[in-house]
Amino acid sequence: MRYLFCSLLTVGLFFSSSAQFFNTVNYPKAYFRNPLAVPIDLSGNFGELRPNHYHMGLDLKTLKRENLPVYAAADGYVGRIKIEPAGFGRAIYIFHPNGYTTLYAHLNDFFPALDAWLKQQQYQKESWGLMMDLPADLFPVKKGDFLAYSGNTGGSQAPHLHFEIRRTADDVNLNPLLFGFPLADNTVPKILRLVVYDRNASVYEQAPRIIALKAAGAARYITQAPLVVVGSPKISLAITAYDTHSGSSNLNGIYQSTLYIDEKPILAFRMDNISYNSTRYLNAHIDYRTKQSGGSFLQQLFELPGYTNSIYSHDGKAGVIDLSDKQVHTVRIQVQDAYLNTSTVETKIQWNGVLSVKPQVAGKLFNPLMLDGYETEDCEFYIGERCLYDSAHIRYGRSAATNPLAVSALQAIGSPTIPLQENFLVRIKPTRSLSVNEKDRTVMQWYSGSKLAVQKVSWQNEWASAGFRDFGFFQLLVDNEPPQIVPVGFADGSDLSKAVRIVFTVKDNLEKVKNVRAELDGKWLRFTNDKGRNFIYRFDEKCLSGNHVLKITAEDEAGNRVERSVGFKR
Repeated sequence: MRYLFCSLLTVGLFFSSSAQFFNTVNYPKAYFRNPLAVPIDLSGNFGELRPNHYHMGLDLKTLKRENLPVYAAADGYVGRIKIEPAGFGRAIYIFHPNGYTTLYAHLNDFFPALDAWLKQQQYQKESWGLMMDLPADLFPVKKGDFLAYSGNTGGSQAPHLHFEIRRTADDVNLNPLLFGFPLADNTVPKILRLVVYDRNASVYEQAPRIIALKAAGAARYITQAPLVVVGSPKISLAITAYDTHSGSSNLNGIYQSTLYIDEKPILAFRMDNISYNSTRYLNAHIDYRTKQSGGSFLQQLFELPGYTNSIYSHDGKAGVIDLSDKQVHTVRIQVQDAYLNTSTVETKIQWNGVLSVKPQVAGKLFNPLMLDGYETEDCEFYIGERCLYDSAHIRYGRSAATNPLAVSALQAIGSPTIPLQENFLVRIKPTRSLSVNEKDRTVMQWYSGSKLAVQKVSWQNEWASAGFRDFGFFQLLVDNEPPQIVPVGFADGSDLSKAVRIVFTVKDNLEKVKNVRAELDGKWLRFTNDKGRNFIYRFDEKCLSGNHVLKITAEDEAGNRVERSVGFKR
C-alpha cells in the first residue's frame, strides 16, 4: 500500500523529472481528516477533464446513496455558505487557522443550528439562493464535528460529496491528494494514444494524426512502428491518458506529464493548483475540436498562445518540436499520478523533408491576445484579447431567418469547434424598424445544434448588442409571450390539509426564466429550486391551518411577466 508520504527515494526520482519546471510545495500531511466516516473512494479527482472546466476537487463516493454524515476536516469555522440551483447546490466552506479553506458541496441538510440560521437569512433577504460570508465567532467547528448530510443537490448527477481544499488568501484550489489523505494507490496511469499536430497550422484547422500505442511492460508504451515519420518540420504532441487508484475502476485524471526530446525535458504540466477563474482554460489544454466532434480527450503537450496563467511550464518554446534538421529524435513522455506512480511512452520521430499540403481555410484570420472585428451592413462581431486560445479563421454567413419571432436575418459566425474563453460581442441590425415596445422585448438568440440560449439586448441607435461565449447562429427575436406557471398536483380551491408540500414549475417559450417570486398571504415564501426544475415548499410554521392565497409571479429574459394566484385550504 502506497500513500502520499513519499520515501526519500521516490522524492528523488520525482525531483529528477520535474524540478526543472516546478517548485516543490510541502503541504501539511494528516492535518485534514477524511470528511466522511467511510473509506475514501474516488469517482473524480483534481484536474480531471470535464466539459468546459477542470474538476476542482475530489468527488468522494457515498455508497451510492444520500444522507451520509459529513464531518469537518479540521478545526476552523463556517466562513461561507452557498445555495444555488446548479453548481454546488448546497455548500459549506470551512476556514481553517492554517490558511486553508475546505469546501463540502452537493449537501442535503446542514447541522440544525446552521440550517435554522440559514432559513432566517433567506426570509430576511427574501431569496432562496444565497452566497454569504459568516463571522468567525458565529459557527466555530472542531475537527470531526458534524456539518451536514451528503446529497445530490446542484449540478451533481449522482449521490456523492464534492470536497475541495483552497488557499484562503487567494481562493486558489489545491490538489487534496497532496495533503496525505489515506488513499491506497499502487496503480500506474494508463496511456492510450499519442497524437501529432502540425504547428504551422491552427489546432482548430487540422485533423491531428492519432497513433495507437502498445504495451511494452507494466508501465511502458511504445508506438506500433519504431519510427514515426511526420510531414511538418514543426510539430507538437498530445496524449490520451487516465488514472485509477487501488480497488477502483473509475477512469480519473492524471496529475502530471513531462515531455522529453532527446532525453531533455522541454515541457510539463501539473494539476496542483488551479483557480476557478482559470478552470475554463481546460479548453486550451485539450484538443477542443476533436472532443466537440465526438472524439476523446486529447491532452496537449504544448501551450497555446492564448492560455494565460497556464498549468504548463516549458523551456521557452511552448512544446513546439523543431524537426527541420531531418534527423531522428527520441521522444519520451512521462505520465504520473499524485502518488508518483509513473508510466512512459517512448518512440522516435523524424520529418521526411516534404511539407504536407494545407487546405485553404475560409474566413477572416483572428489571433489570440488581439482585439479584432468583422463588419457587414447588418451584422458586426468583435473578438477580444482573451477570447481565443489559438489563431483561427472565423467564417461568416447570412441567410433568411425562419423563426416566426425573428426580426433579423440569421447570422452564422464561426464554428462551434473553436472554443472561447470570454464572451465576444455580437451586434445585429433588424430587417425592419421596431417600435419602442418591440425593442423592449427583443432578445438575441444563439443556437448550435440542439443547444440554444437567449440574452436581452442593449440598443445603440438601430443596433442590438449581446455577448456570447460560443460561436454558432445568431438572430434577433421579439418575444411577447410570458412564462407559464404550472401547479403540480393542486389547483385553485384545493384542500391541502394532508399534503406535505406545494410544487409548481415555470415554463417559457424561449427556455429562459429570469425571476420567480412566491408570496403566501402577501408575504414572501421560501421555495427551493434544486437543479432549476421544480419549485418546492415544504409545509412548516409559515403556513398554519386555515385558508390561504399563494401568489406566484414569473418573468422571462425579454421582460414578459405573469402572475397567478391560487387559493387553498390548509
